[in-house]
Amino acid sequence: MFETTRFESERLFPASAVIGLGLAAFGGMMTLIAPGILGEVDMAALLEQFPSAMVEEMGLGKMGTIEGFIALELYEYVWLLGLGVYVAYTAAGSIAGDVETGRMDTLLAAPISRWQLLVEKYLALLTPIVVVNVVVFAGVAGAIQLIDETIPIADLAAVHVLSVPYLLACGAFGMLASVAAPRRRLAEGVAAGTLVGTFLFEMLVTNTDIEWLGGITPMRYYDPLAILTEGTYDPAGGAVLSGVAVVLVVGSAWLFAEVDVE
Repeated sequence: MFETTRFESERLFPASAVIGLGLAAFGGMMTLIAPGILGEVDMAALLEQFPSAMVEEMGLGKMGTIEGFIALELYEYVWLLGLGVYVAYTAAGSIAGDVETGRMDTLLAAPISRWQLLVEKYLALLTPIVVVNVVVFAGVAGAIQLIDETIPIADLAAVHVLSVPYLLACGAFGMLASVAAPRRRLAEGVAAGTLVGTFLFEMLVTNTDIEWLGGITPMRYYDPLAILTEGTYDPAGGAVLSGVAVVLVVGSAWLFAEVDVE
């Protein structure tokens, strides 16, 4: 059992390591240069050049602190959007890719059910999620030790731990797209495009009369900026995202059992 998970994990590991090292280098660099930038630039004067609505919606007002700087430079956009899209995109190509190349016929010829195959492919997404989280946390935490500023390690760890349910939800949506779409490129496009669209939608409705509509976006339940700058954790949001991931995976497994993969 879990042979498919092991195979897919081994296949995903090299890219996961490269992404993790790249983001760790970027995060470490941002951490090291942050004190110099914050000490030389008048952030208040700089932010006055931007529309107040933009400053409020994007959280730019918190950029004057080391925590806010790192959160905005790395976690709020590169992590929340970039890594989320990557996980969803990777998941979207898993089932649809095998169907398109004809490899799915070979896989299903083995003594394995469709739901087990889908779940094992989904579990393989833990490889990029865990590897990137561990490597980037180590890189940023190590850089913090080299500067005079301090960031609570517990808050930094919470940013990474609470990102796991968020990324699993992104991956679960990608699996649904992979089963529902007739072609791999369409599945990948739908998964990535939807994540980008929900990210922009959440920004647009924030601080408006229809802010409640943002409850349909996964970004509403994971806020790395609040974690780092305020020490505010949202375990309930993590529970919501975990529940959504389970529902989407179950729905994907049911649909996969019904569709024709020929």
